[in-house]
Amino acid sequence: MVRKIHTRFKRYHKISTHINAYKLLHFQKKKGARTFSTEAKAAEYAKSKGIARYTVEKVKKGKRVKIILG
Repeated sequence: MVRKIHTRFKRYHKISTHINAYKLLHFQKKKGARTFSTEAKAAEYAKSKGIARYTVEKVKKGKRVKIILG
C-alpha cells in the first residue's frame, strides 16, 4: 500500500491536493548496465547466460568492462 502524502507537503510543492503524488515524488531509478572487473569474468557470465555473439567495452574510466550484444 502506498503511503499518503500530507496536504501541507502538497501545498509547499504546489501539487494538487486531490491527486496522490507519491509516484511523482518517488520515481524508480534506472538501473545501469552489468559490469565486470575483468574480461574473463564477463566471458564466463556470457557463457552461463548462453550469449554467443558479444563484444566487450571498457567503462568507468577503463576500470570495468561491460558486455554489448551483437
